[in-house]
Amino acid sequence: MKRLFSFTVLLGFGILINAQVPGANRFFYELTFKAKKDAPETEKVMTILDVASDRSVYRDFTIPSQDSVAKEQYQALKKNSPAMLAILPNKLAKPVFPWRITKLYPEMKEIYQEYFIDANYQYTFEHKFNWKILSDKKKISAYNCQNASVEFGGRKWNAWFTTEIPIQDGPYKFYGLPGLIVKIEDEAKEYSWELKGNKKLDNFEEYSFAELLFPNRKKVIDTSKEKFMKLQSGFKNDPLSSMRGVFPAEMMSMPFDGNMTLRDFLNDQEKQLKKMYSTENPIELK
Repeated sequence: MKRLFSFTVLLGFGILINAQVPGANRFFYELTFKAKKDAPETEKVMTILDVASDRSVYRDFTIPSQDSVAKEQYQALKKNSPAMLAILPNKLAKPVFPWRITKLYPEMKEIYQEYFIDANYQYTFEHKFNWKILSDKKKISAYNCQNASVEFGGRKWNAWFTTEIPIQDGPYKFYGLPGLIVKIEDEAKEYSWELKGNKKLDNFEEYSFAELLFPNRKKVIDTSKEKFMKLQSGFKNDPLSSMRGVFPAEMMSMPFDGNMTLRDFLNDQEKQLKKMYSTENPIELK
């Protein structure tokens, strides 16, 4: 896996951590996972947890990591081919996990959000983790950590947290330990997050430049979990349904991007989107 980012090595957290100042602290978690239970090898993706004064936002880092490249391409297209700006988002590498989890402080209400072509759809939920704090301790990277376990989503999880970073948060939906979660993995080791670094964000924005290239990226539609799951299911089966019939038949055969026709381009996008939702081994089994 190519690394498209740089991060501060796990040193000096004590200087950087201050949730009361403007901005945020970004924690980089490497997620090692098996998309299929019988997969011979694991896959890896970098994810981020942005901790601000009133919330945290966890998401796949794939699209935000392309900000610099996206800015260069945007400026070039704006100057030379402004009509092509609309397809720039489709040139970006797709995230492995397309959703984001927001935790609202201090009540820790959680928001599950996903972008479906025309807007962000989200639902709110609450979950209390019944952690069992264990006596085992060990050092992970530069941090003294303590062991804890919990059952969640049909899996048994083993976590290591550090009180040296007094933030009761962690990757994905996990939170509620006396310090930041440094590592957490399920008993079968099909999903494992490990803290790899951090950086201070002086001006925290929930959406990166690359993310904002997508149409209506800041538009948010609140819904129930039941309605959301129905919408998600339809999107998985036909991710470009809203675009069908938009383009005239003669336009579909025209050269569009290099040697591709518009039809080829849309077919390629559909394959990529379906692949993004092809995980047969979800984080939560129930």
